[in-house]
Amino acid sequence: MKATDDERSRQDEEHDLHVVVIEDEPTIAESLRVGLTYEGMRVTVTGEGRRGLQIVEEQGADLVILDLMLPDIDGMAVCRRLRARSSALPIIMLTARGEVQERVQGLQQGADDYIVKPFSFDELLARVQAVLRRAGMARAPAVLRVAGLTLDPETREVTLHGRQLELTPTEFALLELFMRHPRRVFTRETLLSRVWGFTYTGDSNIVEVHISNLREKISDHERKLIRTIYGVGYCLRPEDETMVA
Repeated sequence: MKATDDERSRQDEEHDLHVVVIEDEPTIAESLRVGLTYEGMRVTVTGEGRRGLQIVEEQGADLVILDLMLPDIDGMAVCRRLRARSSALPIIMLTARGEVQERVQGLQQGADDYIVKPFSFDELLARVQAVLRRAGMARAPAVLRVAGLTLDPETREVTLHGRQLELTPTEFALLELFMRHPRRVFTRETLLSRVWGFTYTGDSNIVEVHISNLREKISDHERKLIRTIYGVGYCLRPEDETMVA
């Protein structure tokens, strides 16, 4: 007997890590939602501490990403309440303040890690994977293969038809993002957020420059692998696949 769409959806959710993001800055909250969803996680977002506690109580959570400054309850208080309910729940605390004493206090209240804004998504993801690893919930990253390219997230080795490529950390991050989500169109703003950080304000052409350099290194001179979707963004789409209207 075939599973219904609702049953398949429930089964998928059972296998997804549930991350609760308690963050009242809309830009950061949305970037975390989009980025962690791309990584295969189920994400619930709220900007209020009380609502976050309610979500964890009613829906459960595999990880909580918690802002320190919230409009209703102080993040430290939320952390204490979460920790009182579960000694095993991984908690990563976010804050715009990075004083040593404050970091110490956050860890003493039960946080597993502490990250100071602004931060890059890659840094946050690495910390997420680290706390999940410590909790025994991390998934081994799969080797990615697309159109003759092979990328190993653990060894950080990239090959093209067996020939090893030397990529900068930024080029590697871009290629990994594209290879994890082939055919997905990433806007320039999403790439800036995911690769350079939520508050990048440097060179306005940095995305175009790095994609051009990456295309050169992966011999994508005719731009048939990393496509420019004019007026929208970029995506990885092998040339034997048809363009999506």
